[in-house]
Formats: sequence, C-alpha cells, structure tokens
Amino acid sequence: MALRLGDIAPDFTQQSTAGDIHFHQWLGDSWGVLFSHPKDFTPVCTTELGYTAKLKDEFARRGVKVLAVSVDDVESHKRWLGDINETQDTDVQFPILADTDRAVSDLYDMIHPNANDTLTVRSVFFIDPKKKVRATITYPASTGRNFDEILRVIDSLQLTDGHSVATPVNWKYGEDVIIVPSLQDPELIRQKFPKGYTAVKPYLRITPQPDLES
Repeated sequence: MALRLGDIAPDFTQQSTAGDIHFHQWLGDSWGVLFSHPKDFTPVCTTELGYTAKLKDEFARRGVKVLAVSVDDVESHKRWLGDINETQDTDVQFPILADTDRAVSDLYDMIHPNANDTLTVRSVFFIDPKKKVRATITYPASTGRNFDEILRVIDSLQLTDGHSVATPVNWKYGEDVIIVPSLQDPELIRQKFPKGYTAVKPYLRITPQPDLES
C-alpha cells in the first residue's frame, strides 16, 4: 500500500556511497528529503543530482538532510558521481542509497509496474523530524523535477507548522499568507498577527508572513 500523508516513514538500513544508512538514526532531529532515480548514468538524473548538490546551503539553512536512492550498486554510484561532478560543475556530498535488492524502493512504492516494472519513478518524500511523511511528489522517469518547488514545499511546511496559517497558490517565502479558517477568536488573532490582516471574505484573510520582521 502506498504511503499516505501523516504515515511514519518506514525505517530501513541500506548501503550507500557514505556507508550503511540507518534511516531514522541518520535523520535524527532533522527534516529529510528522500528522492529516487530510475538508474545510474541517465541524463535527467545527472542534472538533478548536480543541481541538488548546488543547493547544499539552501537545504542546510532549512535543517534538511537529502538522501537519493537508485537501484544500482555503490561502485556504480561512485563512478557516476565522477560524471555528475564533471558535467554539472559541482561536488555531490549527500549519500546515494544502493538499493540493489529494491528494499527501499518497495517500502516506499517507488516502482510502478504500469509505467516500468524495473525502474523507479521520480518520487520525492518530505519527512519531518517526527519521521512523518508530510508531502510527496511523483514524476515519470522522463520528467526532471523542479527543485525550486521542492524548496518551496519545505518552506511552506515549516512555516505552517509554527503558525496558524496556510500558504496560497504560487506562494513563495516572504509573501503574504492566509490565516487558517479554524482560528476565529478575535483576541487570539490580534495576538498571533500583530501586523493585521485583510479580510477578502470571512474565510479568506490575508496577512503578512508572521515570522518575518516588519
């Protein structure tokens, strides 16, 4: 059965380019992004892993650990890393799981037989410090992921965890947000949102992002 939002991300132990990964222990108190790749030495994956490496500081600033997974072995991964670093002008430092037995791929339902019965789809799992799956995105093998969107989702999850807000369509960090409809007490609203808000409709109340200074 596919993982659902709010499920505990399955734990596992698997080999990687950084040695054995005991997943929950490796995550610790961090957020995590687990993302799969169809196989090594494929063009789209090469660009994705290279771009992810360039976002190292962006993930670190958000307290996020990144973990890639492919069904090839560690030695194949290490050879591929040379190509990635060369062609993408970067230095990949995050681990790549060597899921040769498909243990992780099966746990996270990364192989979709009606698309391809041997290759993993491009799955992305957003996992919070309590090890809960908070969001997922799935792409076909032919479509490269938008990592700006991956960062945007992380920003939204972290913001909405700490404040009584939701993020509107196409929201980006720093833009106005929406006060959740469940919050109705006027005094509590004033306390939580001292910058004020605009009530477009009773259920649509727009306020500046609350964790930013004026």
